Amino acid sequence: ARAGSRGAHRFAVRAPGDDGPYLGAAIRGEGRFQVGVMMDSPWDDGYDIEVSEEARSALDRAIAEFDRLGHGIEAMAPEPEPGYPDAFRTIWQAGAATIPVDGADEALLEPLTRWLVERGRAVSARQLAEALAWLAGFEERVIRRFSSFDAVLTPALATPPPPVGWYDAQDGERNFAQQVQFTPFTSFVNVSGLPAITVPVEDTADGLPMGVQLIGRPGGEAALFALGAQLERRVRRRHRHPSTW
Repeated sequence: ARAGSRGAHRFAVRAPGDDGPYLGAAIRGEGRFQVGVMMDSPWDDGYDIEVSEEARSALDRAIAEFDRLGHGIEAMAPEPEPGYPDAFRTIWQAGAATIPVDGADEALLEPLTRWLVERGRAVSARQLAEALAWLAGFEERVIRRFSSFDAVLTPALATPPPPVGWYDAQDGERNFAQQVQFTPFTSFVNVSGLPAITVPVEDTADGLPMGVQLIGRPGGEAALFALGAQLERRVRRRHRHPSTW
């Protein structure tokens, strides 16, 4: 089954192909879908992105389970987007520049926030306009790239969750880089306005959950809920929860 529209629909008030209601799709967990597998990230040209063995293992488990369920699985060829890191940083910094903080109060900000604010105040109107225009084109390219699939599968995270204190508490720019390296597959989904869910599928040797991300078409939430429900049943994690619950 294939659902939704194949086009790039920027500025749509209601996504074409909106296939709700969603509760039924999540409960029934039915359907056969075409799933693309994506391992490249638009951050690849700006940062050293490494996907850990644990993240790859979780992805491989999801691929195997979807294959057993009869879904079509296809590896996607990488499509570099070297302009993404600069454009994303520009709009992120420009947004931070609107935070109402001045003078001595700036010292109260965390280093990451202070770095974003300082850089954002130096962003010109032209730089911001160029970044927004570039990301608008990027959005269309992503939707077009994904249009052959009902969902696209990626690792949810590049590495297991880091321990408390791992993020640099002094260097804001390095802290930003660490966040990119930990979550290189999620920001571009927000930029593209696409629906997505994450599903835990395995535990690390330390008992930490590792999962996968499913990205849908515009308005394709029901397919994601159906796929997520099917995967949950296969990995038998639906009723698992922390011991403190």
